[in-house]
Amino acid sequence: MRHAVIIFLLLFCFTAVKAQPHTDTSVYGKNDTLAVPVIVYEGERMSYKELEMVYVSKLPPDQLAKYIEKWTRLRNAVYVTYPYARVAGTTLNEINARLQGIDSRGARKDIIKSREKELKAQFSDPLTNLSVYQGKVLMKLINRQTGNNCYEIIKEYKGGLTARLYQTVAFFFGSDLKQPYDIAHDATDRQIEAIVREIDGAWYNNPYRPVTVSTSN
Repeated sequence: MRHAVIIFLLLFCFTAVKAQPHTDTSVYGKNDTLAVPVIVYEGERMSYKELEMVYVSKLPPDQLAKYIEKWTRLRNAVYVTYPYARVAGTTLNEINARLQGIDSRGARKDIIKSREKELKAQFSDPLTNLSVYQGKVLMKLINRQTGNNCYEIIKEYKGGLTARLYQTVAFFFGSDLKQPYDIAHDATDRQIEAIVREIDGAWYNNPYRPVTVSTSN
């Protein structure tokens, strides 16, 4: 039951895996002993290394440590769940496009169900491994990608009764399917947005994103 808040996402919208650096699949030789990160710039491989985070703050050390711990937890959750949210947005847009101009309730249900069965079979295990906290962040990100909160999405695709059921389950886990995504008035949402832009800049929109290669002695 602890993952019930997240299970509903399997009903219609996921085909992603966690974002991670690409691994060179070439066959290693007998002297290939060390995997190192590189970026490819104008066809040339260059050594790549991420520097440690530097914090500049007026907070006392104990308060700064608590802030860093809280922020790191949020950042890790965004890194884990953002790939799922990206695909959720794409998939929902595809479904909405197919539903345009279709008034038959049965035909609309068939379109939704055709994606549901396929995606649920592939990604039920990865998503049930998310924590409740990661599930809350995921709902925020789905709102960001689609413009709708999860309650509205479930109500549209699965009906009002199902939406109310999941909202009740979410309540018992200290969550809310109707939670907004508002970077103008919510400090946590602004942090999430900053982390998302960090991911986009370093991965999705970066033609020189790092890869892992092997080096020989």
